[in-house]
Amino acid sequence: MDIKEQALKKHYEWQGKIEVVSRAPIETREDLSLAYTPGVAQPCLEIAKDPELSYKLTRRSNLVAVITDGTAVLGLGDIGGLAGMPVMEGKCCLFKEFGGVDAFPLCVKSKDPDEIVRTIELIADSFGGINLEDISAPRCFEIETKLKERLDIPVFHDDQHGTAIVVGAAMMNAVKLAGKKLGEITVVINGAGSAGIAIGKFLLKLGIGNLIMVDIGGIINRDENYKNPAHAEISKITNKNNVKGGLANAMRGADVFVGVSKPNLVTPDMVKSMADKPVLFPMANPNPEITYELAKESGAYIVGTGRSDYPNQINNVLVFPGVFKGALSVRAKAITEEMKLAAAHAIAALVTDDKLSADYIIPSALDKSVADAVAKAVADEWVRSQK
Repeated sequence: MDIKEQALKKHYEWQGKIEVVSRAPIETREDLSLAYTPGVAQPCLEIAKDPELSYKLTRRSNLVAVITDGTAVLGLGDIGGLAGMPVMEGKCCLFKEFGGVDAFPLCVKSKDPDEIVRTIELIADSFGGINLEDISAPRCFEIETKLKERLDIPVFHDDQHGTAIVVGAAMMNAVKLAGKKLGEITVVINGAGSAGIAIGKFLLKLGIGNLIMVDIGGIINRDENYKNPAHAEISKITNKNNVKGGLANAMRGADVFVGVSKPNLVTPDMVKSMADKPVLFPMANPNPEITYELAKESGAYIVGTGRSDYPNQINNVLVFPGVFKGALSVRAKAITEEMKLAAAHAIAALVTDDKLSADYIIPSALDKSVADAVAKAVADEWVRSQK
């Protein structure tokens, strides 16, 4: 059986990848009275007087909602929230396994941004944080922005910011190994959806010298009148030389390529046209914009993909468990840009100079020590910002 057949078989066996496990033993009459009625009335009354006590008297302090509308599930597109449930359950498994964070999947049966926002707003008091997942652009930007304005708990769209953080971490180490400086490199991002735009903005915050965004219509430039607000915004802060044309034009002389688009869009000639020691992160899954082997054959110095069967897997699991673990530990009200930068630097720092190589620029996705390092960096940054 191939991996798809094996996965389907296991899902039939599992009948769901998560379950609720009681933390309170219920074996005696006294146990029942303490965990439920009549004893449970007392914590209820305490929370009614002081809602902040919900973090101490319930599991809220370690509980994240993983929420989708099912409009952009993996590479499957708009398959609906119910069909996206296996992905949401899988995400909850990763939260628990890597960060010790309890997470619960919620699939909202709506494509109306305002309806989705209102739904999340109404249930937010049950959770310590909100992880948005697999929501299509540009609606995801609007939903995230409104939720951040209305909620006093962390809201994090992992497809955007988790991807941006892990790419940023890999980028820092790749550029260092190539003997270049962030402030002097040109980065090309192919795919200007939610992930691509978030990566682009994050890399600019990291201090890269020049960013060129490419979408299905070609290079995003200052002379076009973009109907997509996200494209209009990014056109004003990228492409210093106002280059136009397609992907081949963008990659000519570039130092780094980042792909969050479709398979087989990058040719050997494009790689050969890049600057010395080119770095490629073709991350389309399961099939990248150029295969690892072909990229290497074409002269790529460093290659990182989203796949686990090649070196340098650029995977969000290095990010979100630790980000939420850290934010929840200090009861952060938001996940700030500074916290995201701290997370990226923490991940990058785990690859020490003596271990840094073309095939090892980022920790393994299975390295469970990463979440603790990220959590500490995120928590420390929030505490620092509150002084």
